[in-house]
Amino acid sequence: MPISTDLSAYGWIPIPVVCIRNGDGPTAVLIAGTHGDEYEGQIALMELARSVEPSQIHGRIIILPALNYPAVEAGRRVSPIDEGNLNRVYPGKAHGTATEMIAHYVTEVILPLADVVVDLHSGGRSLEYQPCALIRPSADRERHRQLLELVKVFSAPVSYLTDGNGGGGNTTLAAAAELLGVPVITAELGGGATYRQKGKDIASSGVRRLLSHLGIRKDREVAVADETRMTDVPGREYYLYAESDGLFEPAVAVGVDVTAGQHAGYLHSFCRPTEPPIALSFPASGLIACHRFPTLTRRGDCLYGLMRDISDN
Repeated sequence: MPISTDLSAYGWIPIPVVCIRNGDGPTAVLIAGTHGDEYEGQIALMELARSVEPSQIHGRIIILPALNYPAVEAGRRVSPIDEGNLNRVYPGKAHGTATEMIAHYVTEVILPLADVVVDLHSGGRSLEYQPCALIRPSADRERHRQLLELVKVFSAPVSYLTDGNGGGGNTTLAAAAELLGVPVITAELGGGATYRQKGKDIASSGVRRLLSHLGIRKDREVAVADETRMTDVPGREYYLYAESDGLFEPAVAVGVDVTAGQHAGYLHSFCRPTEPPIALSFPASGLIACHRFPTLTRRGDCLYGLMRDISDN
């Protein structure tokens, strides 16, 4: 990626890409490191890149394990160069900021090559996630059917449909891919800006099953897909936000079913230590998808995200 700074007028920043191709067949694009503080996917894809031989595949695998390389190098959600959140600037700009250039390259060069995209995430330093897979509902009925099939093959413990209204909307990779007719499976695999073995195992097994399902790399050793719990996030009413600054004391862990009005925890005021804490309650019934990881909380921070069960028909 070309970059010009005070100390490097004609410089560039390397972004690693691994391309493994053999003969004709579908192309799978595998991405991690969109956010630099999310590690399970990065490690899973580096392991895959080291283990696949061209003779084992029919088609092409394109692996980008550190897509937002400046953020990965810094261990940050956003780029230290321009403070850009890569999953909030799609479709990007060819002559924009560093982050916009990466998004533009993915949109214009990588996505048109893809038959399927897997985008691996976790909660980073601000959230802890129930390991899950996400698909963006498609207006095209056949593509929506295909997405449901693929997310079941990936087989995270929980899968959910979301159009990004909780964050990102039409500025995400999945939104850009939908306009091009490319199916995307997104995964959330842990959080707290640390590595979770369970999340990495889900990513590795899910990717291997998808590659086998598409006929790119037949894999007899990967575990058979378990049934995934299908859910959705219908709106922002399934999120609980902090209404003031304070210290967040959660009462319920991720992956637990709760009911509307149930006690969710406390928000303690550090500037008014003698006042009772604010009692929090869940705004809706559902499964806890994520909760805030750091204790220190500012007004407007997301404390919990919920999902509700749906039929996948």
